[in-house]
Amino acid sequence: MTSITELDSKLYRYIVQLGQQHQLQPMALKVSASGNGPAYLYLAVVCLLFDRHHESLLHAMLIAYLVELPLYFALKNMIRRPRPCHALADGCASIEPADKFSLPSGHTAAAFVMAASIYFVYPQLFYIAVTWAVAIGLSRVVLGVHYPLDIVAGATLGIVSVLIAQQMI
Repeated sequence: MTSITELDSKLYRYIVQLGQQHQLQPMALKVSASGNGPAYLYLAVVCLLFDRHHESLLHAMLIAYLVELPLYFALKNMIRRPRPCHALADGCASIEPADKFSLPSGHTAAAFVMAASIYFVYPQLFYIAVTWAVAIGLSRVVLGVHYPLDIVAGATLGIVSVLIAQQMI
């Protein structure tokens, strides 16, 4: 386990350093903010306005978020992994995170719930949605509030939540 943690910390440092060298923090802030909760509701409503036959996107998303959110809180509070900006001596954050635990990334989980939900309703938009979801995850590392493994865990949580929701529909 130590080697995975060490690799995760090294990758975190590399991504944060790259973000600083290329001055990516302002862009990362905007990308990260695009993954805040209300954005998903707005996007689902816009899809509904343009295509009333696919109200299933809103339905699928709501069920998936009802699966994802309790799992997210349970995992975050069971694992209790400190954020890299608080745990590492050289950790730095461009923003102050809302809580003190990092695993899994909630922004990434929510973004992948949206991307995977879009796949089931609008498969032709999947590559755009998944690119956006990956960008949200990477922005969280660039901002210094998550390790890369937190992003992988968040993406997995989001996708699994949608798969569970699809079984319930």
